[in-house]
Amino acid sequence: MQSAEIQSVKHRFGIIGSSELLNRDIDIAIQVAPTDLSVLITGESGVGKENFPQIIHQYSHRKHGPYIAVNCGAIPEGTIDSELFGHEKGSFTGATADRKGYFEVADGGTIFLDEVGELPLSTQVRLLRVLEAGEFIKVGSSKILKTNVRVVAATNMNMTQATREGKFREDLFYRLNTVPIFVPPLRERRDDIVLLFRKFASDFAEKYRMPPIKLTDDAKKLLMSYYWNGNIRQLKNITEQISVIEQQREINATILKSYLPMDEMERLPALLYPSAQEQKSFNSEREILYQVLFDMKKDMNDLKKIVHDLMNNQQVEIQHNDSAFSSFINHTDQHPSASAPTSEKQIEKPMHDKNQFHDLEDVEEFQEAEDYDVLESTHHPFTLEEMERKMILNALENHNGRRKAAADELKISERTLYRKIKEYGIE
Repeated sequence: MQSAEIQSVKHRFGIIGSSELLNRDIDIAIQVAPTDLSVLITGESGVGKENFPQIIHQYSHRKHGPYIAVNCGAIPEGTIDSELFGHEKGSFTGATADRKGYFEVADGGTIFLDEVGELPLSTQVRLLRVLEAGEFIKVGSSKILKTNVRVVAATNMNMTQATREGKFREDLFYRLNTVPIFVPPLRERRDDIVLLFRKFASDFAEKYRMPPIKLTDDAKKLLMSYYWNGNIRQLKNITEQISVIEQQREINATILKSYLPMDEMERLPALLYPSAQEQKSFNSEREILYQVLFDMKKDMNDLKKIVHDLMNNQQVEIQHNDSAFSSFINHTDQHPSASAPTSEKQIEKPMHDKNQFHDLEDVEEFQEAEDYDVLESTHHPFTLEEMERKMILNALENHNGRRKAAADELKISERTLYRKIKEYGIE
């Protein structure tokens, strides 16, 4: 695929951007267009999925046939079968005449099923039959009709999860997903954001007959760092708002920030608009691991010091039972000549005066050790995931389940903590 051909497609369909991910998607669409394979386009809302069915149709041998786009999420469940496959007169209340469905009208062309994940299960069965055999039956009829339609579907739903939950038929998913195209979100095309803003600003300047707005350097940095949960659609709406409302045509970061929803400002990188807490961390996940390793090293050093003091000063008697070692400390100052009885379950060790421990936590850490030898040997190896999970559990327990306070202690954002809680299955 020559870059000149991709540029031609972008110009023809009004696609703005030079991202490698975007170019790859366009390349796939052109390559698959001459075939009759079903294509499933996935991606977040507002990324521009509707452009790709048109590319596929226009570069196929069906380009002279009909092209019909259907928003499956906008049609009520009770009438969607009639919309897609048609109905016979008298088949239901209000069916005063025969009606052709989209699959009959689009015969020889392409039908684009947007938000295909919203289809009811009963409709999914009918659609599967169209894909497998090219057959369908109108509502209220028993006659089998044939259609020759290319199906391109799109959704912002996680289809793999939907099939696991029984919301979408697995066999239909695989039929639709013969060729997958994933359209990247705007935050993964950061170099394209300023280009899109400039294009929208020019369009709105022409529409409203006013000079186009321009961004200062700090505004461009803010624009590229924003999360853009609504993707291109959100960027276009905000550009239109600024174009109409602002009197001055040069937009700085302060003005731009007033138009960006605050709930997404937290997703900005810490280097741009850091809070006091965010300045201490560049990477939230790495910060948790560093904190775990630091605490483990500190604990091990404290335990080694305790053992060293114990062995050089007093006697400790460790009694073993079937479940674990129970450590307890005896004072011998009052009876220096007394000797403790020994047995297979009792081991005489040097003992430390309780007053010589740094604090009560040192005593508790020593008493909770599973085995005396563990204090001098290497500890049981933990994976990074286990250590991270333990740190999160401890932080939540320390703050009685309050996630914001736990996130502050771990020096991560609440959003990262929520994701980790879900990832590790923490209740």
